[in-house]
Amino acid sequence: MSFTGNSYWKKAFKRFCQSKIALVSGVFLLALILAVIFLPPLLGLDPYTSYSVGGFNQRPSAVHWLGTDRTGRDLFARLVYGGRISLLVGILSTIIAMVIGIPLGLVAGYYRGIQEAIIMRLVDIFMSFPAMILVLVLVSVIGPSVVSIIFVLGVLGWTRFARLMHGKVLSVREQEYIEAARAIGTKDLWIMAKYVLPNSIAPCLIAVTFRTAAAIMMEATLSFLGMGVQPPVASWGNLMYDAQSIAVLSRQPWVWIPPGLCLIFTALSINFVGDGLRNALDPKGRE
Repeated sequence: MSFTGNSYWKKAFKRFCQSKIALVSGVFLLALILAVIFLPPLLGLDPYTSYSVGGFNQRPSAVHWLGTDRTGRDLFARLVYGGRISLLVGILSTIIAMVIGIPLGLVAGYYRGIQEAIIMRLVDIFMSFPAMILVLVLVSVIGPSVVSIIFVLGVLGWTRFARLMHGKVLSVREQEYIEAARAIGTKDLWIMAKYVLPNSIAPCLIAVTFRTAAAIMMEATLSFLGMGVQPPVASWGNLMYDAQSIAVLSRQPWVWIPPGLCLIFTALSINFVGDGLRNALDPKGRE
């Protein structure tokens, strides 16, 4: 069955809209993206200026909606800018993983032979290492920064997309329309681009959501451990770094609860959208 027609995607969109929790999660994520992009210029938010006149570790007030941190910086401004960084890390690292993994999985599944052996053995090698330990080692070697975290998470995340694409292509390449295209002399590159890739991409589209959520949580973990995004640049992870102090944890909940809630709701929403996509693109596998 070919999934390249518009009717398939229209039906998939209708099935996605039938999932209320996925639809609400999608609206939440869209609102979050718009907020982190447009609120800073609209409200004149500054995440770096220290408001020493107002005091340090200030409680939430009409001036500072979420209070100030230990250096007097506005926590609401840093929360919004931190959302930019966290989402940027999740989205860009996932794009890098897709750009690497999908073509490799496509080549391995279509050509088989030596190409498949080399690529899939590389997948096995990459997946044999504990992800967190490998990320920590590479980030410490390269140096913790936004760019290095995006690069490391992207390069280490390609294996999931390669395996998904490889498995799907193995079945798609045996379909009659692929055999017909080969029989009339269509070049392999054109067959892969026009027929194989569009009919094999659905599992990877679903995996995009889960990979994005995982990358956001990984960045938060690294930043919480002091190996992620480095101050004064804000991210949801390093905003929670101060929660390692018992005094902050018990007496200043406005410092760590907002970024913690943002992480939880964002990750849950992305996963709910992923579940909705899975049900929409693979209705036979719902239950």
